[in-house]
Amino acid sequence: MSHRLGCLTGAGLISAAVTLLLSLGVILVFGGAWFSPGPLNAQPGAAPLGGVTSHAATGGRCDACHPAPWAAASMSDRCLACHTAVADQLADPTSLHGALKGQGAAMACRACHTEHRGPTAGLTLLDPKTFPHDAVGYTLAGHITRAGGQPFACTDCHTVKLASFDVAVCADCHHQADAAYMQQHMADFGATCLGCHDGADRYSRRRFDHDRLAFPLTGRHAGTACAGCHAGARTVADLQAAPQTCVGCHQRDDAHGGEFGTDCAACHKTEGWKPAAFDHNKSAFPLTGKHVAVQCERCHINGVFKGTPQTCVGCHQDPAYHLRAFGTACADCHTADGWRPARYDRPHTFPLNHGESGVSSCKTCHPDRLQAYTCYGCHEHTPARIESKHLKEGIRDFADCVKCHPTGREKEGKGEGDD
Repeated sequence: MSHRLGCLTGAGLISAAVTLLLSLGVILVFGGAWFSPGPLNAQPGAAPLGGVTSHAATGGRCDACHPAPWAAASMSDRCLACHTAVADQLADPTSLHGALKGQGAAMACRACHTEHRGPTAGLTLLDPKTFPHDAVGYTLAGHITRAGGQPFACTDCHTVKLASFDVAVCADCHHQADAAYMQQHMADFGATCLGCHDGADRYSRRRFDHDRLAFPLTGRHAGTACAGCHAGARTVADLQAAPQTCVGCHQRDDAHGGEFGTDCAACHKTEGWKPAAFDHNKSAFPLTGKHVAVQCERCHINGVFKGTPQTCVGCHQDPAYHLRAFGTACADCHTADGWRPARYDRPHTFPLNHGESGVSSCKTCHPDRLQAYTCYGCHEHTPARIESKHLKEGIRDFADCVKCHPTGREKEGKGEGDD
């Protein structure tokens, strides 16, 4: 007993032949319309393209847009054969179509331009959720919903046509969200929104982290308005060109007239100009001893710093009891720790190691003032004894002891009666 497929019976073969003949007849009569998902767009363009004014004018010839499955050409190639202006745009990366060219097969013509939806239906159909808006230099990451909470549609921003954009739409929309902020923002930075904004909202106070840059905002800088440092900025390059040095913004505030250089941070902090922390020890006049506790104004009168004296006599006049006998090198005897005790290391006419107690103090010989001396009150020297001793030797002029005893030794003196 033999088994044959039902379609290979005589009746099956006849039915198949009839179906094929009917299909060919319909194709011959109606062309490709039998396979069409719907009528083509019939709206005429500004000028004929490929010999027709609309897709519907192709007369239902499917091969005008659809190459054969075995052909090397694609549907996009058939589109460009008529739309030559678009072909030129694809070679220009600054144009809309040129920017989308790098998105690959996903951005074939039919991804945005759909057909067979009726004679009056639009030929451009975009979904904001899937359209690669980033490719045209503006992301929709920050534009999910409008001020009222409704999802954005393409026509909300592209009010005239999708390939063009009026930047005034930005201001109109954002005024609805925060009119006061936008009024001040446009006064500071103008209306060329796309010069700085790319849709990611990177420069808003809510999302922008200035501390990640080379100039973190600390102290009073944190509360400064953007326009305070970025005055007149209209592009990202303008924002990046803002000065990053103290004098770049505060030169007009320099109370020192530039005499301390431009490194303001050496003394000041961003919390305020005062208090200042000047390290005087890094200057040409380090502060030591009692100078450390002296108020700045005592030396820098009326806020004048340049030209301040750096010598002792510049601030400390030579005391009257010196009678200018010691010059101006005060440090030879005194230190910054105080005027007393003083040391005298310069050559002395009378030996300082005179006497049994070693180095004598100044007051031993100069009890009242340095310009006068006395030999009394030391050793066996008393006025009565010295007078008696000298008179016995016939010496009557004995008031100036050093005149006869320059080294302090008793035997070196010569009396008036000596040879």
